[in-house]
Amino acid sequence: MADGSGGIGKENGGGGGGSSSSSPSVINDRSLPRANTMPSGTKNSEISETSTGQQNFERSKTERRRQNLRTDPTAQLFDDKMSDKKKLKMLNRIATVKHDGTVVVEVPSNIEPLPLDIAPVDTYGEAADEEPLETDLQYIPPLQIVMLIVGTRGDVQPFVAIGKRLQDYGHRVRLATHANFKEFVLTAGLEFYPLGGDPKVLAGYMVKNKGFLPSAPSEIPIQRKQLKEIIFSLLPACKDPDMDSGIPFKADAIIANPPAYGHTHVAEALKVPIHIFFTMPWTPTSEFPHPLSRVKQSAGYRLSYQIVDSMIWLGIRDMINEFRKKKLKLRPVTYLSGAQGSASDIPHGYIWSPHLVPKPKDWGPRIDVVGFCFLDLASNYEPPEELVKWLEADEEKPIYVGFGSLPVQEPEKMTQIIVEALETTKQRGIINKGWGGLGNLAEPKKSIYLLDNVPHDWLFLRCKAVVHHGGAGTTAAGLKAACPTTIVPFFGDQPFWGDRVHARGVGPAPIPVDQFSLPKLVDAINYMLNPKVKEQAVELAEAMKTEDGVTGAVKAFFKHLPKRSETPERPVDYQPSPIEEILGPVRKCFGCS
Repeated sequence: MADGSGGIGKENGGGGGGSSSSSPSVINDRSLPRANTMPSGTKNSEISETSTGQQNFERSKTERRRQNLRTDPTAQLFDDKMSDKKKLKMLNRIATVKHDGTVVVEVPSNIEPLPLDIAPVDTYGEAADEEPLETDLQYIPPLQIVMLIVGTRGDVQPFVAIGKRLQDYGHRVRLATHANFKEFVLTAGLEFYPLGGDPKVLAGYMVKNKGFLPSAPSEIPIQRKQLKEIIFSLLPACKDPDMDSGIPFKADAIIANPPAYGHTHVAEALKVPIHIFFTMPWTPTSEFPHPLSRVKQSAGYRLSYQIVDSMIWLGIRDMINEFRKKKLKLRPVTYLSGAQGSASDIPHGYIWSPHLVPKPKDWGPRIDVVGFCFLDLASNYEPPEELVKWLEADEEKPIYVGFGSLPVQEPEKMTQIIVEALETTKQRGIINKGWGGLGNLAEPKKSIYLLDNVPHDWLFLRCKAVVHHGGAGTTAAGLKAACPTTIVPFFGDQPFWGDRVHARGVGPAPIPVDQFSLPKLVDAINYMLNPKVKEQAVELAEAMKTEDGVTGAVKAFFKHLPKRSETPERPVDYQPSPIEEILGPVRKCFGCS
């Protein structure tokens, strides 16, 4: 999620229902070879005396790979012949859920990371070179597309932008998400359908548990109830009539983000194509670990994706199987065969700038990095007169501090730290009160402006630097505005974005929210005021101007859409048709102009 996402575990996890060899294993991502296919090794006597130097070089690489696998017990996790009980024991040995809900992955010290030239081959990593997205958008007859999106506003907003663009190409788009985003979605001109789950409950849980497994058994029933409500609301979102107008709907294709959890199972039941988009890495790579994990050894980076995936599956598999049997009329899936992120035949698109995080070399042609997806909110925004006057009262731009929809544990203490840090560094500041309740000042201060929600694309252009939680959307908006950025991560993918921002030289090292202090914030502000950091931020913003993530996402969706034999050739004079012409009667029923 842009602001984090995670699974939920039942106490002690339990075993899977039946042997994993009884059904195709999705978690057996070919990025980690299975033990039952491992070669037994090659004897020196088997090497031909006539082998060329190149052959010896190739054999040397193969031997290095085999040696890694023979000494790596984690490979046994993906052995179809191993029982569920043994797999669970192995999983418990190499992965630990900490008190804050993150997962620590330990790999044997004698395992070395595989160079990318001999990295395991799978459908993710066939090649880094593939058909570019800069091809013309092909003509596709109008489809009914449902977007299944779980998360905060930062997660929903990019899909509103993508949905609007798909409508411009004549497709009917239903965005299914939480009920509190109904007005936001309808105002943008998209159709809306409510998913289960309360975002405030989910966000509060994720802040406390870093977006993954519960830190206390008492929290398990609460979070499982939320996830079950989400999962069981997915099928109606794909096929039920509009709840307000009664207009029929039947999805021809699904776009989803991974926290929907049941999205791939619904696509299987409805026999429709699915394309997964996300604002954080969910595809295995050897270049960085899963954002919800802690991995010290680079050899464990790729493995961390399978571990996190497996542990999420252990926590939700009973709900998924109940959903499959009762609602989808599908067979249940067994341990590690229904894990969420490892279905390598499903296309994935990642919503971030390749200038900030380049596409990993071991991601193949079914994986795209499309760019940040911005929704233009600034052009129609009328700021309060009081805010405009405050901004214009001083030539020096202010520093923005805000944590959006995330609940803050001690808002008064955090507000005091923010105010003192701004005064220490002699900076004006804007504090976004958000859901966290920041900004309760004993008395008003001329140098501090308190505000509610303001479009980031309008506000950040008027700020010299920003301090925020590190949601992908907020991070993108700050970087697009060339603002040096300090990230105070709460959970989920936010530490990942904090690390990326720091590595790119456009902000200090992230300050975890539980380490937030006056000295650290003062140091961070001084770091951002360095002219060299501003130069780097301007350079990155200029590079991002060449990107259009919304168009990239739509092109990726079209590129991977299964070709239909009945699809007509695109007319020579084809132009994207306005949605009013294609679906005018439908949109009028929703009161859309």
